[in-house]
Amino acid sequence: MRTTKAAATDVANGENDHPIYYDALFRDVKNHVIDPPTFPAGVRFADTHTHLDMLHHPELVLARCAVHQVDYVVTVIDPTEEPEYTTGNLDGWLQEAARLAADFLGAAKPVTAPVVNILVGCHPHNASKYDAKLERVLLETLEDRRARAIGEIGLDYHYDYSPHDVQKQVYRRQLELAHEHNLPVSLHLREAHDDGLRILKEVGPPPAGTLLHCFNLDYATLEPFLELGCYVAFGGPLTFKKSDEVRDAARQTPLDRIVTETDAPFMAPHPVRGVTCGPEHVIYTAACLGEALGIPAAGNSFPTSDNPSVTNTFFASGDAGAKTIEGENASAEGGPGLDAGAEVDTRAAAFYNSIFQNALDFFEDKRAG
Repeated sequence: MRTTKAAATDVANGENDHPIYYDALFRDVKNHVIDPPTFPAGVRFADTHTHLDMLHHPELVLARCAVHQVDYVVTVIDPTEEPEYTTGNLDGWLQEAARLAADFLGAAKPVTAPVVNILVGCHPHNASKYDAKLERVLLETLEDRRARAIGEIGLDYHYDYSPHDVQKQVYRRQLELAHEHNLPVSLHLREAHDDGLRILKEVGPPPAGTLLHCFNLDYATLEPFLELGCYVAFGGPLTFKKSDEVRDAARQTPLDRIVTETDAPFMAPHPVRGVTCGPEHVIYTAACLGEALGIPAAGNSFPTSDNPSVTNTFFASGDAGAKTIEGENASAEGGPGLDAGAEVDTRAAAFYNSIFQNALDFFEDKRAG
């Protein structure tokens, strides 16, 4: 783990007061083992926003990712917080993760660790530290072969660790850098969506893409970002009991704009809320997203809307507003040899893999060539 005093959380610097279990099991806040969600065979998952440098044992959480088909992870680097810690150690974490995952599975051969790419950006908390020297560090880190986007950048008016005018200036500058280098951006906006949207419009969304990280509000807040072509990442808050408005926003979002994330070590999803979150926990968010959109995940219980008029539309037929997935062997009528259960599994697999593909598409290296 990092030892920098600039760490944003005591998860990085404080004493680890939770037991460390070298296995791939999930445990709740009372350390009781709980079951993972159940998915069709062959589905894959992505965590598009995690902080490996804030976790005590990055190799362990990446091993759990390998076991639970979290095959793509994007980790965040802030140029104010020892970027070389992640860039210098990531390959070693992945090698050890593959070895651990093979042990967990009892495999005779090494297991493939997830692909990990990097976000690099100055968080609004650290905007006061942004200067020409720091920008050079940011740009140098973006030259890493694994770097894919600028982020997390934006505005945070909740804590006010940096003055608002400075946050706006640094946010605007990093949007300009994204234009100059043909890179997508990942936005952190907290209690600042109006200003964040206004500046995004003034500078213009980077052609390579814009992702609204950790969305936890209503559709009215989200809609103007979608109208600009932004993607949206849903994380732990989607699963919380009182997050009806977040689940409703997900229902109204085009499927090709949705990705999943954790923001680990923060905001672990239900039913592991309260534990130190890891990227492997994204499968619970994915299951909740599927359930919100009408994709059942057997053996799970996620919060549902208290409003009985809210219905899931993913499987609706003949509804012009229904969400649909075009997948191999997937059709409204089913096909030869497909019983009802097989059809559900086929459609569910198409759904989860489409969300996974969205992540790959967004973070594709757009600077190549």
